[in-house]
Amino acid sequence: MGTVITWWGHAACTVEDSGVRLLTDPLFVRRMAHLRRRRGPVPPPGASVADAVLISHLHSDHLHLPSLAGLTPGTRLIVPRDAERSVPGLRRLDARRHPAGLRITEVDVGDEVEIGAVRVRAVPASHDGRRLPVGPHRSPALGYVISGASRTYFAGDTGLFASMADAVGPVDVALLPVGGWGPRLGAGHLDAGRAAEALVRLAPRAAVPVHYGTYWPIGLDAVRPYEFHGPGDEFVRKAAELAPKVTVHLLRHGESVAAGGEP
Repeated sequence: MGTVITWWGHAACTVEDSGVRLLTDPLFVRRMAHLRRRRGPVPPPGASVADAVLISHLHSDHLHLPSLAGLTPGTRLIVPRDAERSVPGLRRLDARRHPAGLRITEVDVGDEVEIGAVRVRAVPASHDGRRLPVGPHRSPALGYVISGASRTYFAGDTGLFASMADAVGPVDVALLPVGGWGPRLGAGHLDAGRAAEALVRLAPRAAVPVHYGTYWPIGLDAVRPYEFHGPGDEFVRKAAELAPKVTVHLLRHGESVAAGGEP
């Protein structure tokens, strides 16, 4: 069956490959600060079950401490270099300090981690990776390539960058951000059109749009609502124009698809 992808909303996905279950950037709450989950239920407890969790960067909607605290003790947590120094709350979750904590591994671009039968390689992302609203720029923003029965690229948050294809390498499935959580996207992000351009560069067999249509600022429901509702469908249209050989799987929250593996 190859790789199975489940989208939980925002950037949170479960990637199941070769008997290994990986979870990306879990954000499993109804509300975070000024953001409210407007579509899809909060994922069930089973969504937090994983052999390892991949954190792309330190922004609170990607490295969310309460969601990480809900992981099974002993779960492997892969985070960008210097994450514990930049986010002191991570230390309270570290199994080296607390027996019921998580096994935290910090990585930088090019590092590889073996998790069961799969290999996870950290790749660069074009994004401000520091903990906001304040914090030194110590930790890089990362994407990850998961290699097992297939090669799955989780982009995290990123803009287009010149070396993207070379840095990521050949992949079968691309999990690409196509929107955000507010009326406008700043630098270092992909919208639907730029994500379709990324498909041209990466040439995967399949893609899943993520990072849209889940959270929105409280009180701004009527401000540019298309930016909340539209990016997934827009990505499907743009991908059909620019990269027609790529199969795009437009998932609902909690929905899974088998993708990747041998054609």
